[in-house]
Amino acid sequence: MDNRPIGIFDSGLGGLTAVREILTILPREQVVYFGDTGRVPYGTRSRETIIKYARQDVEFLLSKNVKMVIAACGTVSSVARQISQQIPVLFTGVVEPTALAASLATHNQRVGVIGTTATIQSGSYRRALNALNLDIQVFEQDCPLFVPLVEHGFADPEDPVAKLVAERYLAPLKQHNIDTLIMGCTHYPILREVIGNVMGKGVTLIDSGRETACYAAEILRRQNALCPDGQRSDCAFYVSDRVEGFSKAASVFLGQNVGTNVQYIDINAFVPDDGVRIEK
Repeated sequence: MDNRPIGIFDSGLGGLTAVREILTILPREQVVYFGDTGRVPYGTRSRETIIKYARQDVEFLLSKNVKMVIAACGTVSSVARQISQQIPVLFTGVVEPTALAASLATHNQRVGVIGTTATIQSGSYRRALNALNLDIQVFEQDCPLFVPLVEHGFADPEDPVAKLVAERYLAPLKQHNIDTLIMGCTHYPILREVIGNVMGKGVTLIDSGRETACYAAEILRRQNALCPDGQRSDCAFYVSDRVEGFSKAASVFLGQNVGTNVQYIDINAFVPDDGVRIEK
């Protein structure tokens, strides 16, 4: 058993989808969450910048003595994959767990993937799906406006802006007759109703946050690293920009008041030693 917390990071609010699922699946676990709200979004950045940000995010979580790091960010999971071999604790991103769920869900072997521009350009989901099943046809679409919509509160299924953007992005995927759609960014499940209404009932939506949380829980069980019985400590939330806006959104999303548990940090103060923990 291991009573250290689970570390989760993302560029902003999206990783809270994984936090919510972890707290549901593993109610005794404590979570340390870092949302890089000062540098959101990651998906439009260069590969070098994404790697730099990911290195700093991981180093911060390691400073909190976490037993596992979850990169609840499709962009980092796609672009900075080498991190998994270069840190001293358990690690998972979102790509492999989500691709596995999609491969099991599809009936017609036609799977759509939506994600940030960096995620789609990396081809990470296509490779992961084809590694599982070469018969799966993959159709990809980047949706760069989805993250700003979520971060600025345009997620209501009746919001005309959200509906218009979703219809524009998803129209090509509808023409490909997909029966399964990977929401390849953890922000996107917050738009689940909007996306589902556009795609229709015949398309199964795969939630990267939920699938990653389930996968992480299984890893912890196999490694005998779950928290022992007892009362869970309060989760801690850290951001790299204003606390107030994040606190309000997180409280609504998680269904609990997190205001007093959110702190600002200077993420630029966390620079890993090259060759020791994370190599570029």
